[in-house]
Amino acid sequence: MRLTSKGRYAVRAMLDLTFHSNGNPVRLQEISTRQAISLHYLEQLFRKLRTGRVVKSVRGPGGGYVLARSMDEITVRDILECVGENINPARDIMGLPSSGVEVKPAAEGEATRIDTTEFRLTKNFFENLGVLMQEYLTTTTLGDLSRKAREINATETGSFAASTTNAAIEATSNETASIIRPALGEINQ
Repeated sequence: MRLTSKGRYAVRAMLDLTFHSNGNPVRLQEISTRQAISLHYLEQLFRKLRTGRVVKSVRGPGGGYVLARSMDEITVRDILECVGENINPARDIMGLPSSGVEVKPAAEGEATRIDTTEFRLTKNFFENLGVLMQEYLTTTTLGDLSRKAREINATETGSFAASTTNAAIEATSNETASIIRPALGEINQ
């Protein structure tokens, strides 16, 4: 799995839409300016998001995009899947030898497969990782992210008024690292 800029930009743009919509359409030009994402790139992303029924377009003067569903019904997984991100780290694990590596030939008409203990263990590991990732992405909604952003902004406003030292800024950024969901170790216990 490799989360590309396509997925990251799509989630950022959807959060921007959530923050600035207030039930009214938001133009892509506004999102482009606020998020420093190319307008052309946003048009491509929102075409896919519209096809995936995550956003709706509104035509005419004052037109733009609105969420197709409530922010609590749109998951991060929905967004990533709409734009074509591979969110399964085990999808490509097939047991085929690397190119240029000689292995014992398979029976006639069969493909050569690797089936060692190490292969099975690593495949199982990445399949389990995929399950955790799917669960995390499926249970995190735009609403969750939006509420956390508002909490962070309220905390930062208070902490900057009290103290603008680098230590206060560093403490705030460290707290935001995993405040949406508990750490993986806490999930597994």
